[in-house]
Amino acid sequence: MSRGIAKVAVPAPFPEALDYLFSCGAGSSVKPAVGARVRVPLGNRRVVGVVTGYAGSSNLADSRLRRIVEVLDDSPLIPENLLGFITWAARYYRYPPGEALAAVLPPVMRQGKPNRISPPRWYRLCSESRFSPRSQGQNALIERLRRAGSAGVLVASLEPADRRRLRRLVARGVIEPVPSGGVSRTTVAVEFNEEQRSAVGSLRKALSGYASILLDGVTGSGKTEVYIGAMREVLQCGRQVLVLVPEIALTPQLLSRLEAGLGLSLEAYHSGLPAGERLRVWKEAAAGTARVVVGTRSAVFLPLLRPGLFVVDEEHDLSFKQQDGFRYHARDLAVYRARLENVPVVLGSATPSLESLANVARGRYRRLHLGARATGAPPPRLRVLDLRQKRLTAGLSGELLQTARQHLTAGGQVLFFLNRRGYAPVILCHACGAPIECQWCTVRLTWHRERARLVCHHCGAERAVPEVCPSCGEPELVPIGKGTEQLEAVLAEQFPGFALARIDRDSTRRRGRLAELLEIAASGLAPILVGTQMLAKGHDFANLTLVAVVNADQGLYGTDFRATERMAQLIVQVAGRAGRRTAPGEVLIQTRWPEHPLLLELFRRGYAGFAETALGERKAARLPPYGAQILIRADASREEPPQEFLRAAAELLSNRPGVRCLGPASAPILRRAGRYRYQLLLESPRRAVLQRVLDQAYARILALPEARRVRVSLDVDPMEMS
Repeated sequence: MSRGIAKVAVPAPFPEALDYLFSCGAGSSVKPAVGARVRVPLGNRRVVGVVTGYAGSSNLADSRLRRIVEVLDDSPLIPENLLGFITWAARYYRYPPGEALAAVLPPVMRQGKPNRISPPRWYRLCSESRFSPRSQGQNALIERLRRAGSAGVLVASLEPADRRRLRRLVARGVIEPVPSGGVSRTTVAVEFNEEQRSAVGSLRKALSGYASILLDGVTGSGKTEVYIGAMREVLQCGRQVLVLVPEIALTPQLLSRLEAGLGLSLEAYHSGLPAGERLRVWKEAAAGTARVVVGTRSAVFLPLLRPGLFVVDEEHDLSFKQQDGFRYHARDLAVYRARLENVPVVLGSATPSLESLANVARGRYRRLHLGARATGAPPPRLRVLDLRQKRLTAGLSGELLQTARQHLTAGGQVLFFLNRRGYAPVILCHACGAPIECQWCTVRLTWHRERARLVCHHCGAERAVPEVCPSCGEPELVPIGKGTEQLEAVLAEQFPGFALARIDRDSTRRRGRLAELLEIAASGLAPILVGTQMLAKGHDFANLTLVAVVNADQGLYGTDFRATERMAQLIVQVAGRAGRRTAPGEVLIQTRWPEHPLLLELFRRGYAGFAETALGERKAARLPPYGAQILIRADASREEPPQEFLRAAAELLSNRPGVRCLGPASAPILRRAGRYRYQLLLESPRRAVLQRVLDQAYARILALPEARRVRVSLDVDPMEMS
């Protein structure tokens, strides 16, 4: 029996896979396959790694090489093409390959447990059931099962609260398992208008190979129906579809619409699913039996046996960019993977990112435009309400309240949009003016009155509301500013006869509560909605006729050069929730800066006009998408070490041709979770130049003596400077 050397990517901060010995020879079956998991010693512990290849020799002496303890998989768990894709992504985003693999694998796999799975479970209503629902949640679940018919509903596609309801209904004999699995179901006819029909035709022509296609459609234009039209063709050819959405909250709604249009039970894949379900979807995607998967950003790494189409819905959304750890951008990786797999990728949005629009202008992407709402409804009427010198009721103008009352009286639904949760963003002392700040971050604490707590929205620290000012000892503490909690209380007083639902991260903390509130909102049972950006995209509330943007000013003046782009997208997206059916829609935007260039551009020329102007400004300033950036971050428990480290790094990187080095400078939030944060920004007209500089210098940067006293992270193509 002879020895061999395997390259194993372990979940530790090593830039390359490590060398381990394995035995091979006649009658031996312990040689691990590339893509298989193995258990190996690392320091004084044992970890689960992935074999990425073999080596004929090692830079380490034989006496220092350690042996693989256990081979966990008889065959590759990660197909070779997917393994290559993940390791390329780790290399591009400068993240240790073993940690990248651990980050994207289902929890069961990364823990080294057997990857056996239970069969998928579908349930349907019993044919003779006459059960009367006892809650709105039960009623919504039974209605969904009724629509599904005999094909049933996949348990994994349900929110946690609905899974608990399902178990109770099974015990009562109301619901039964589907014996053979709910694969096919009755298809709901999808009628295309002329624009949609043309877009579907263009997509079908592109299915024979790689193409990046931007589906730019106004809110309510029926982009989902266009996806369905293209997916039908892909499925008829026996191939698979992967759909990426930015948030878990958008998954159930899109799943339901796609299932109805395709006549199939689809799969969901996101962190909110039980570990066993995520493993099952991974394996069924790899086997080709999961024909359509809808998932959040990590789903871009799912194995697909026969990929035929990638779809990125709401492609502009910041949530596609991972903001810590493995800082990849799922949209960009979907485009790259589609090229590798030689299949098309569709990027859909009503407010395309400036990066995607620039790629259209360069000829890298094709553009399909849907300019009208699918229902034929006109776009909502937009009005700016100037708050200057106006008497306000908790931040609401009299004109806004009067208009809301008119819509509610006429039977419409009103959404009050305020992208700030809690009761008040600041509590300060009336005597000395000092705000109450977080002990660990350089930010002010937000008052959450429902919980009687002051909360830091950055590190999560909480404390009770003090009885006196911590600075001067005076007892009078005053709330300043408005949050969704306060807005909810004010609206309950102003409109006592109308039910109200508040949808934000606080009201949806309990598992399953988000699905319940969205069902209430969609049914019209709550004529008044109060919400943050959780309600700004993807949702279709048939009876919503008025959207009120309570405070547009908080997004108009940001430190990040992308702030105006995000605010424009947010305004257009939330405005698009209004008037999507027969009743006309109206949007009121409250501001103290009605002459702000962003607002003027949006009202005069729409999002397309704003984007054209913004792209011109970016080009003149050589900012993305007309330049590339890499952000080097450093933090420590004291302020001096990250400054000293980044100054030394800047010296190593200075005078590099084609590279501009900016900083070091403090992060917008200097101290977060008790650590001082500084940044060094690298800019270049070409992305390849920055990557080449990192190839040459990054190892030397990490070897600097000052690096030992700080925590370093790298953000390639950063989307936020926070």
